[in-house]
Amino acid sequence: MNDYIVEMKKIRKTFGEVQAVKKGEFNLKKGEIHSLIGENGAGKSTMMKMLYGMYGIDDGEIIIGGEKVENLSPKIAIEKGIGMVHQEFMLVDELTVLENVILGFEPRKGLTIDFDSARKNIQKYIDHYGMDVQLNKKINQISVGEAQRVEIIKTLTRGANIIILDEPTAVLTPQETQRLFEILQNLKNDGKSIVFISHKLNEIMQISDRISVMRQGEYMGTVNKKDTNQAELAKMMVGREVFLNIEKKQAHIGDTVLKIDNLWTSGEKEMSKIRGVSLEVKSGEIVGIAGIDGNGQSELIEAICGLRKVEKGSILLDRKNITNESVKKIRKAGLSHIPEDRNVRGLNRSMTIEENIVAAQISDAPFSNGIMLNNTKMLEYTNELIDKFDIRPRNPQTLTQGMSGGNAQKIVVAREVSIGGKVLIASQPTRGVDIGAIESIRTILMDVKEKGLGVLLVSADLEEIFSLSDRIIVMHEGEITGNLQVDEADEEKVGLLMMGGKRRKEKCHE
Repeated sequence: MNDYIVEMKKIRKTFGEVQAVKKGEFNLKKGEIHSLIGENGAGKSTMMKMLYGMYGIDDGEIIIGGEKVENLSPKIAIEKGIGMVHQEFMLVDELTVLENVILGFEPRKGLTIDFDSARKNIQKYIDHYGMDVQLNKKINQISVGEAQRVEIIKTLTRGANIIILDEPTAVLTPQETQRLFEILQNLKNDGKSIVFISHKLNEIMQISDRISVMRQGEYMGTVNKKDTNQAELAKMMVGREVFLNIEKKQAHIGDTVLKIDNLWTSGEKEMSKIRGVSLEVKSGEIVGIAGIDGNGQSELIEAICGLRKVEKGSILLDRKNITNESVKKIRKAGLSHIPEDRNVRGLNRSMTIEENIVAAQISDAPFSNGIMLNNTKMLEYTNELIDKFDIRPRNPQTLTQGMSGGNAQKIVVAREVSIGGKVLIASQPTRGVDIGAIESIRTILMDVKEKGLGVLLVSADLEEIFSLSDRIIVMHEGEITGNLQVDEADEEKVGLLMMGGKRRKEKCHE
């Protein structure tokens, strides 16, 4: 008799022609935090969505509480004591915390909802686990960290003893992450079992009791935290040694190549409007922009690149005013751009590797003489970049729509860093790619800096910001709250600035 409250054996799941899980295995003990890790597309989220009943299994068996469960659905999973907190929160912005928690499970008093008893019941969980949530606030009035705690409370009020968290720290500040970890420890101490899905190995080593690894849809093994380290876990995930701590060489900083002065733009939301932002980037330096997603980073980059209208202020690229110029003119002036979503702005997925590689220079020599394309030069250039940036498959005529996220991103990176110019904007350059591609892309950014380009790096990954940047700018609600040299910055300080603390009104010039 084993002591597992969940067992998943020989799981297989296929979506069309894609085999998402080939040989899935997972088990969970009562009162433990068991992390499930792997590269993007390894099958970890798919495994847990099958446990929660969102996907049916094609083969294998799921055993909950010693009983094999057939035709598992979310309703049955909830009845079995399983709750899941998804990456995208399932909350209604215009409803209060209380209304969201009881939505679909409203206690009744006659024909009306018994809000008083619901409030008392929910408050018990808030107090017992130290959740720090205000029930009368609307969801659109609370922080991301509070919204996540609301999701956890929802699972508890539905009777969950097993809680699955899918990439729970992706949108949290360092302070909110530590707060979450305290709550998870409280839940664990109370006998709850936690499944923690993540790719952040430093957090995995902090929070886990056991760690299971998946690679390309297959179970690679389970280890106790005390018996492993980050390097060994990365090797299990990728199948080779991985070096994510890129050696940062001394920056040889030159003249200002990008200068933004008192910039104002519209925003997708009120909190993402750009309000009087001023900053500089110099040649030979990487300036990292840190902040919780949705605080104006995307709007700022769009304004620089000519994709969003500037309402007030100016943008100078190598001393030339490019404010509200066309995208083509801005690129000709010396700006390269790795966009945050490669599928929307980085690639034409219906085209080949070659067509995407030469797209930004298709009308220029040596690829064109203005009338005719030089197919030989295009092919030579594409093969050169395929080899240099290790893009796979190595066939220039491969359609990009069937390529992995990491190799698709390498096409965008290869194209943009090979154009030359003065400034490279790298927006979420390693989002949605595997550890091997992260290692490669970070090395490329360091090489670009050493060649004298100015790099403006936007990343939701604070570890990436710290490891690559020479200077860190922090944004909150469309404004700059901090401008720090990397050696004077730490996660606590940057985290406070990400939440709006110590707002600095002066222009953030170096």
